[in-house]
Amino acid sequence: MSVTAKAAGTVGIGGALEVARMGYGAMRLTGQPGNWGPCPDPTSGIRVLRRAAELGVTLIDTAHTYGPGFNEALIAEVLHPSPPIS
Repeated sequence: MSVTAKAAGTVGIGGALEVARMGYGAMRLTGQPGNWGPCPDPTSGIRVLRRAAELGVTLIDTAHTYGPGFNEALIAEVLHPSPPIS
């Protein structure tokens, strides 16, 4: 049996958005060591993000402290435009 984010169920955020209970923390998509800057291996980062989407992840956690916009740019490149969450 394959474990997927979809199989983990969903949770509501703020009463207006329902996301998969299992998300992805994007800290490792940043420069190492120190979690700052662009992804050192964008090809692997792209594969990880696509796999997360295949597994049903609908929430990706990122933070400005990893470097302004680095995670977000890679995530947008891979997942935009994505289908609406239903």
